[in-house]
Amino acid sequence: MLCARLTNARFLTMDPGRPVAHDLGVWRGRIVGLDEAVTSLPAREVVDLQGTTVLPGFVDAHVHLAWTGLKQGTPSIAGCTRVEDVLARVAQAVTQKGSPGAWVSIAGYDQRALGRHLTAAELDEVSHGHKLYLMHDSGHGCVVNSAVLDLLPAGTPHENGFLAEGAMGAARALRLPYAQEELAEAIGRAARTCLAEGVTACAEAGVGGALLGHSPVELGAYQLARDRGLRTGFGDDRLSVGALKVFTDGGMMARTAALTAPYEGLGHAGQLQDDPEVLTDTIVDGHLAGWQLAVHAIGDRAADVALDALERAQRLRPRPDARHRVEHAGLIRPDQLPRFARLGVRAVVQPNFLRYFGDDYTAIMGEERAPWLYRGRAFLDHGIPLVGSSDRPVTDGSPLRAVQFMVERASESGLLIGPEEGVTVAEALHAYTLAGAHACHWEDDLGSLAPGKRADLVVLGDDPTRVDTSRIGDIEVVATYVDGRAT
Repeated sequence: MLCARLTNARFLTMDPGRPVAHDLGVWRGRIVGLDEAVTSLPAREVVDLQGTTVLPGFVDAHVHLAWTGLKQGTPSIAGCTRVEDVLARVAQAVTQKGSPGAWVSIAGYDQRALGRHLTAAELDEVSHGHKLYLMHDSGHGCVVNSAVLDLLPAGTPHENGFLAEGAMGAARALRLPYAQEELAEAIGRAARTCLAEGVTACAEAGVGGALLGHSPVELGAYQLARDRGLRTGFGDDRLSVGALKVFTDGGMMARTAALTAPYEGLGHAGQLQDDPEVLTDTIVDGHLAGWQLAVHAIGDRAADVALDALERAQRLRPRPDARHRVEHAGLIRPDQLPRFARLGVRAVVQPNFLRYFGDDYTAIMGEERAPWLYRGRAFLDHGIPLVGSSDRPVTDGSPLRAVQFMVERASESGLLIGPEEGVTVAEALHAYTLAGAHACHWEDDLGSLAPGKRADLVVLGDDPTRVDTSRIGDIEVVATYVDGRAT
């Protein structure tokens, strides 16, 4: 007897052998059959999905769950466009803290909204003896007050209190790590947000490191979240160690992504996280040790470093199915595309970056480079696996809104950004299902609705392959199923 039979729906299976089905049978959390294989079988529960469209649960191949959950509970200055308004919110947060000397964390900082960076001197005016730490929305910088600057190692570089990349890590190192309980609660909050958007599997893109990690024992918080029974993709055999992440550069929002030519209107071209030789040795050592690598490379200079290192690694010890990944691949020159393909590297992109930040990114890249931003069609045409992800909480995590952008290539303002990089709806959905599962070595369990795979699926109020493209991002997520059960 089936545990459940889901019926009266249009199942878009992402399985080329049976692309569409109308009935799906579940037994002990797994799919056991489709249509005629299960229609006549008895089931403990028959669920009428009332003509909805069902897809495999979305896979977010690059996300920061702990950071997302912590940010949800942190005072924020998001939306402020005047320095005085920012300082007023910071002052309010300070008054809610205890004795002087305590740390006060603020989320939502982005200098672009203000036209410039805040300064330590300005924060000093409202700190009242507290240590202030304003996290940049990109995760690649922060602004602190003088009380924090005074504690940093001598020679730590900063710009009037703005700390980028490694310097930010030095400030984070001054703070006590988050408790596992606090991290587990944050992971749970973030996971529930993912479920509401149809995401049933995530690859956490930063655990324990100085740049994005929150505790040297952060992995233990995921174990704690799993043990508590959070059915958000972490139960039982759902928690595993994935790729080794290596940062080669910073981010475009903070203007630290490493480019081969300067940003438009700025006198610099970003920065690498370390000497190219050091980064190369780290990547090669990881490959030789048997790791799958997830190399953070946003700018084209950083991508050169990543590709050079991966090529050297594969030459030393060929691993055809290593499934190495370049995280972001934000600015990829035409000459770099054949190298991606030859090395079998996956491009793990964040389409919603351009949906929300595309006007800014286009301006700082200029007319020639803007069409190279967060490519789609060029990757696929070169045989490069295109993998969708969000980098949540840097921006909106909705896969459906990302799918819409991948097809339209239009920012919120309507600006077209490399329209020739547009893909089909089917290709965009593939990026958030099968391609994501394969990039994470989960394809035996996830990514399509086929017998033997987990019954993880998302129920949608409309069919993204049939509605007008402009409506895809607004399709309702009616329900999300994990192990065949509605969450």
